[in-house]
Amino acid sequence: MFGFIMMTPQLFINYKMKSVAHLPWRMLTYKALNTFIDDLFAFVIKMPTLYRLGCFRDDIIFFIYLYQRYKYREDPNRVNEFGTSGAHPEGVPVEAEMDAEGTIKLPEPKAVEAKKNE
Repeated sequence: MFGFIMMTPQLFINYKMKSVAHLPWRMLTYKALNTFIDDLFAFVIKMPTLYRLGCFRDDIIFFIYLYQRYKYREDPNRVNEFGTSGAHPEGVPVEAEMDAEGTIKLPEPKAVEAKKNE
């Protein structure tokens, strides 16, 4: 109903996390199609000026999303809420350590073998 303006808090989350790994791309695609169709009808059909300005508001939010997608690339080592990542789709190994940003740090292979032998 309100398009991209309802997703404005997500912009702030993306900025704070410096990541777009958690961004719902399917919903973003549907809203983008809806926004562009809305723009088309707003300028083809006679409508109030404030409604046309509202269409530009959604376009600005959409372009900020595209900029964030370009600037904050997805980190394949970042672990999601299910414990998987792009580098480890089957799950994070038990020996792995994670830093504060959620990036996986794997130990050296020799250290893992030494732990298994103990």
